[in-house]
Amino acid sequence: MTRTRIKICGLTREGDVDAAVSAGADAIGFVLYARSPRAVSLARARVLASRLPPFVTPVLLFVHAGAEELAQARVALPQSLFQFHGDETPADCDAAGQPYIRAARMAAGFDLLDFASRFPRAQALLLDAHVDGFGGGGKAFDWSLIPPSVHRPLVLSGGLNPANVIDGVLRVRPWAVDVSSGVEEAKGIKDAGLMRRFCDAVRLADDRLRTP
Repeated sequence: MTRTRIKICGLTREGDVDAAVSAGADAIGFVLYARSPRAVSLARARVLASRLPPFVTPVLLFVHAGAEELAQARVALPQSLFQFHGDETPADCDAAGQPYIRAARMAAGFDLLDFASRFPRAQALLLDAHVDGFGGGGKAFDWSLIPPSVHRPLVLSGGLNPANVIDGVLRVRPWAVDVSSGVEEAKGIKDAGLMRRFCDAVRLADDRLRTP
């Protein structure tokens, strides 16, 4: 099996970016949604992303962004992966002209198979809890809602932390995991120790999956 990738989202400080990379993150998320307490400007995201070494991907999170905003982001950070976290349609996402992942807001009755079929160009589907508002709420959802027949890369998100991510990886076997509030000391302020413990826990889960 391949290893589980790790995305740490909602970073706002240089030291946190460095600590996340040192801990072993594969992707770093920057929230470009003004209503989020973890929001940064595009200029700030570009500064923070300039610290990333090769093979660590910057991910830009958008909610209902306009075409001009997306075009500016594409020019400023051409190596980035976009993440759409609102009510964007497939046409909206495809028109951005950038590789992207699409967030799915999981709740009872949500048809993930239909959702996946409507976003065939998405690089992956990020599964998060359905909460009021947009941009992620740090809440876990019932993992049994994930049908076993979704043949797409899945990113498990929503309420993950160093204590429960092993169970999440073992039960869901996602392509990647995404964490934000679960490794924070305050909103937008990451804890280096928690980030390292989270990444170590994901590696431990992968080791268990490899063990006969």
